[in-house]
Amino acid sequence: MILRLAIASLFARALTVGMTVLAIALSVSLFLGVEKIRTGAKSSFADTISGTDLIVGARSGSVQLLLYSVFHIGNATNNVTWKSYQDIAARPEIEWIVPISLGDSHRQFRVMGTNRAFFEHYKYRQGRALALAEGAFMADLFDTVIGADVAVTLGYKVDAPIIVAHGLASFSTHKDQPFRVSGVLEKTGTPVDRTVIVSMEAIEAIHVDWKGGAQVMGQSTPLEQLREMQLTPSAVTAALIGVKSPLQSFALQRDIY
Repeated sequence: MILRLAIASLFARALTVGMTVLAIALSVSLFLGVEKIRTGAKSSFADTISGTDLIVGARSGSVQLLLYSVFHIGNATNNVTWKSYQDIAARPEIEWIVPISLGDSHRQFRVMGTNRAFFEHYKYRQGRALALAEGAFMADLFDTVIGADVAVTLGYKVDAPIIVAHGLASFSTHKDQPFRVSGVLEKTGTPVDRTVIVSMEAIEAIHVDWKGGAQVMGQSTPLEQLREMQLTPSAVTAALIGVKSPLQSFALQRDIY
């Protein structure tokens, strides 16, 4: 009797009951969707970079710093001076530090300036190291190592020439300082696949004749002269840091901030 009354009551309020069920279903779907996105984002981040304790950049939002330094999305609002970078690198808590310089591009792929420590300390997918599919790491000032997607998309092999553009989607190029592909990295499934990697000194070299975002009219320093210059970076976009003890990460972050 009670069951029949309950069923009759539900049919009498069919519209209200239907809307309630629909609202609950939508709420559950939304919750599961958000949870799936959160889990996917966490998994994507873990697959992209591991073994790095801190990422340091100029004052900005932490998400923005992560996006431009690791995923190469967007741009930094400012840079870290070379002196500040050296001061951080000299701290006793730091085991290793890798500089990153962003800003230039090659046919819609980001160009990243760094040093050999990047290939030694950058890890992905729970500790996997970068490896070459062919060629060798940079030996000359104008050598570059490219990611797997860059090689496949542009059809590049070892010894292929590369002309770096100034900025992103720019028609201004550093045509007087052509690079040579010295190596191609194995596929990683990370933003490294879509990156053209050069040395920090090379970033400085291609901007020797530039001022205010444009090349100085009629000025072009010969390549051999550039190779003999003291090409100390003036600034870095960000730095990846590994500390000697994970317990030191929070104190180091607070001190740097």
